[in-house]
Amino acid sequence: MDKHRAMPMEKIGSTLFVLMIAFLAFVAGAMAVFGRVFPSEFLRDAYRAGEALVLQRQIIENPVLANLYQPARTPARGVTIYDPKRAAPGYTLYTSGDDNVARLIAMDGHVVHEWRRPFSDVVKNGAFGRKPQPDSLVYMDRAVVFPNGDLLVIYISSADTPWGYGMVKLDKDSNVIWSYLAPVHHDLAVAPDNRIYTLSNEFDFNPVGAAPQLDRPHLKDFVVVLSPDGKEIRKVSLTDAFLRSPYFSLMAILPYFALADPLHPNTVEYVDADKAKNFPFAEQGDVLVSFRDMSLIAVLSMKTGEITWATRGPWLGQHDPRILPNGDILLFDNLGGIRHGNNSRVIEYDPRTSSVKWSYAGSAEHPFSSALRSDVQRLGNGNTLITESDGGRIFEVTPAGDIVWEFVNPLRRGLQNELIPIVNGGERIDPAMFEPAFRKTLEEVQLSHRDKAVTASTP
Repeated sequence: MDKHRAMPMEKIGSTLFVLMIAFLAFVAGAMAVFGRVFPSEFLRDAYRAGEALVLQRQIIENPVLANLYQPARTPARGVTIYDPKRAAPGYTLYTSGDDNVARLIAMDGHVVHEWRRPFSDVVKNGAFGRKPQPDSLVYMDRAVVFPNGDLLVIYISSADTPWGYGMVKLDKDSNVIWSYLAPVHHDLAVAPDNRIYTLSNEFDFNPVGAAPQLDRPHLKDFVVVLSPDGKEIRKVSLTDAFLRSPYFSLMAILPYFALADPLHPNTVEYVDADKAKNFPFAEQGDVLVSFRDMSLIAVLSMKTGEITWATRGPWLGQHDPRILPNGDILLFDNLGGIRHGNNSRVIEYDPRTSSVKWSYAGSAEHPFSSALRSDVQRLGNGNTLITESDGGRIFEVTPAGDIVWEFVNPLRRGLQNELIPIVNGGERIDPAMFEPAFRKTLEEVQLSHRDKAVTASTP
């Protein structure tokens, strides 16, 4: 054979050989990853790290790519429904995915006060263990306001893990009183003695004998107790408590994406004497916690560090379970609705009889769907305040399901203002809770808004 004609065949053979080796390497890598054998963890972690780095850079360049913005359903902004005869009066405190700010609004939707402090300013007041994301990717999550106008708030960042940035106490003028810069996230509760209960996590690189399927590293979760001045008093491992409990076998049903974050706790509620009175599954001083990906609600004894009770019910991916005075549990059922356009619902659940006593599930006219976040509050008049995070709105419904107040986040982003920032949390506050000096300030701002509105409407 002519050697000049043989050369192309040799090149083709070499190319095929290289491609075959590459294909076999790909197959071997895939088998290692999916079979979870050596070196699967190294290959998986390298892939995840690269993927996360690319996504992080994209989000830094364009923050609307984070899940803090969703398509706006309507062009409506501010208060769209208000029935003063049936709505519970007061102010509404809410936080949003758009900024490092918490806002207090009147029933007409006007902002009467806000707390604004960039996280980059907070870091200057204390140590932080890692480089934080830019302020454009940091936002205030759950917040609690005190009678004098002080605010306790959790800072969260998008595109970072562990993604909690810390808890900060601000005065009414947004000055930092103290900061606890640890990966706290999702929720906080202030006990009657002013101790603060919150959730925290950290990476655990060790294998878990009781749950070998968990990733390495995975997130290990804690309930943290802080003093009123922000000092850590106690830290109880939720992960260890769960693995010691009769419920640890539920980890076997975790989806693949949850193996790095198996518990994903999203609620911590302090059980005081009043709540324990009609809730037979907890004692005063315990905490109620919610594990999203297992759709599990549990009670953690702060005395023993053990999970003493847990239940699953007709909900999926739930948030914000709260014990009502009658011993029922009110919660946001994120994915339990399973209806087109109305995937979410709010339910009142009786844990003694395992029955749903009340629910709200939206309608064709008022779609109701939030796959992530969201919270609920039972108001003094019997109505329920609902924060629908993905919908960017807070609304109040009667026991019959009538919407008597609705507030839609007025902010928009995107090329055509088509994106609405998610609302992290909302709470209706009785003005009588505030001290006279702070309440007077709010009333003066509200009166000023009314005067301007009258002036603008006068011919």
